[in-house]
Amino acid sequence: MIERVDEVDDVLAALADPTRRRLLDALAARGEATATTLARDLPVTRQAVVKHLAVLGRAHLVAGRRSGREVRYAVRPERVDATARWMARVAAELDARLATIKRIAEAAAEPGHPPADHQPDAQEVS
Repeated sequence: MIERVDEVDDVLAALADPTRRRLLDALAARGEATATTLARDLPVTRQAVVKHLAVLGRAHLVAGRRSGREVRYAVRPERVDATARWMARVAAELDARLATIKRIAEAAAEPGHPPADHQPDAQEVS
């Protein structure tokens, strides 16, 4: 589970780049792949793919394992799942706040309820 703010920052920074998101999608679809294989489907060089994979690796979104002379990369689902849970929790908190605002606005709009910016005149005060 994501517990530290810097972990969230690392994941969100890594996912901010569209090429890295495409790499993550490709790895999720393939199971695992080498940088050379991944570069074939992208408009970037193999070296650029390796750099992007390093960023994803530092965020613990992918892991590489050596297989002979190759490094095979795979998605680390635990970090992806933890990030999704964190985002769902944030979304639920925002939804709860919006529901509260909606209830207040609807209550204020009920007949007989003065508008929020209503200033009583002299007759209403006495």
